[in-house]
Amino acid sequence: MKSKDIKSKSRQDLESQLYELRKELIKLNTQVATGTTLKSPGQVRQIKKNIARLLTELNKK
Repeated sequence: MKSKDIKSKSRQDLESQLYELRKELIKLNTQVATGTTLKSPGQVRQIKKNIARLLTELNKK
């Protein structure tokens, strides 16, 4: 997700996307906790970065 894309979205869109990313992160963390191997281990890190980007933009608005 690019910062240009984030800046162009409305506050409501950002909040809904943040909700979806947090749900996905919880799902991945559950898989890690149970010992299941992830398809893409770097995905957790990428989701965390995207959440931080969304929160930063929401705080600016």
